[in-house]
Amino acid sequence: MEYNFFYTYLISIPVISFLFAVTFKWVSTWLKTGKIDIKRALWSGWMPSVHSALVVSTTTAMAIKYWISSDLFAIALSFTVIILYDAINVRFEAGLHASAINKLLWEKFKEHLWHLPSEAFAGSILWIATAVFLYII
Repeated sequence: MEYNFFYTYLISIPVISFLFAVTFKWVSTWLKTGKIDIKRALWSGWMPSVHSALVVSTTTAMAIKYWISSDLFAIALSFTVIILYDAINVRFEAGLHASAINKLLWEKFKEHLWHLPSEAFAGSILWIATAVFLYII
């Protein structure tokens, strides 16, 4: 493989994916509401998934750089599966708990903490494409 900055400094791929995800989330919120809401770009949940941006782009980069038979790819894939499971399922349950607490105690806990499977899947495809694009340039 000839020199590629992004694959020489692999950490740059999840950093760029994170920045792209947050920017995408911020712009889509701005287009929907007409308001500039930086906080919304960093919220849990919604599209695109920043979780999937980080872990899927890293795992894809590992697959490209070290191939899928490497131990590094296996470790990255394991963490990716755990994090995406958490983003979809565990935080969904936490949102249900927040909803119940809000009803009982009239609190204002955030209830939408999770990603829909379609959000995580679409985000994952986008981050695979981002990692591949950074490999090509």
